[in-house]
Amino acid sequence: MPRKFYLSLAERGLRMPIGTDLVLHEKEDVPGILVDGYRLGQVVEEAARRYRTPLAVPHMDLMIEKTALLELLDVPSAQIPTYHFSEPPSDEMMEAVERRLYEAPLNVRIRAQAGSVAYIAQHTDLLPIGMTIGPFSLMTKMIADPIAPIYLAGMGIGGDEDPEVKMVERVLHLSTLVILRSMQAQIEAGARAVFIAEPAANRVYISPKQIEAGSDIFERMVMRYLRRIKAYLDERGVDLIFHCCGELTDEMVQAYASLEPVILSLGSSRVLWEDARLVPKHVVLYGNLPSKRFYSDELITREQVQNLACELIERMRAVGHPFILGSECDVLSVEGCEHTIKEKVDAFVHCEC
Repeated sequence: MPRKFYLSLAERGLRMPIGTDLVLHEKEDVPGILVDGYRLGQVVEEAARRYRTPLAVPHMDLMIEKTALLELLDVPSAQIPTYHFSEPPSDEMMEAVERRLYEAPLNVRIRAQAGSVAYIAQHTDLLPIGMTIGPFSLMTKMIADPIAPIYLAGMGIGGDEDPEVKMVERVLHLSTLVILRSMQAQIEAGARAVFIAEPAANRVYISPKQIEAGSDIFERMVMRYLRRIKAYLDERGVDLIFHCCGELTDEMVQAYASLEPVILSLGSSRVLWEDARLVPKHVVLYGNLPSKRFYSDELITREQVQNLACELIERMRAVGHPFILGSECDVLSVEGCEHTIKEKVDAFVHCEC
């Protein structure tokens, strides 16, 4: 879409949560819907209609690509949720993934995700959006302790010198491959934008002190893979919506803005009206109400949500940066707290500011 489409949404004062999970868990057959692209697409449409947005934001499940990758390596399904590499993937594993990615049938959840995009593209007037995890975040799901080898890499130690660094490098490469394959399926299904969720690429895993001392660790471990993804999208005329709700430094925010996403989504740890100075005005800022706390009135009340929403709107208007008010991440349905969560979502979507 032309960038002016997203800028016009900001100018119109669009407010929206990433709320597909809330709608999904109103249904009786959640497991069945998650593997049925048509029905999942209907859920995505219902969420977009409910929150009055033309953006059909898919269901966010950051385990999909991990499952797909480990299935290619014949890891038993029961082990996949907690599986971690204990040594660098072998040359044979690397070759098997590269070959089987395009020979083996797509993972059932990727097929359903692509099917939901196809439903939106073929049956609605909404903007079809794909969804994947980012490479760094996927890597952290497959290595038990990535922080130590990442720090070693930040000291200049390469994979040829340390097996744990090599493990991180190889898993990052495999992660990027499976993400590109997932994106390909969703783009072929009709996605005109792709939402990349990269929450782990933050100061918890990447040392700000190393960066300040001149290390290129953030570029090598995070940005080089994201730039490859951005180039892939650019070649196909597909927009990037980029999300990171982790703890970030100003330099990290600027790096993400350099990807030229149409929308940059940040978590509630960031002060968006201050981040406006770090982000070009043709990039819409999105967020960043503390939706991870919506489930409890002890953590945040409806009135506090309204007050925060109004402050964000007023502050962003004052700095003159294009802005869409929304949640800091996907708003998850929490059993027993559904009403409380939806009440707070409605509070910011409909408050008078």
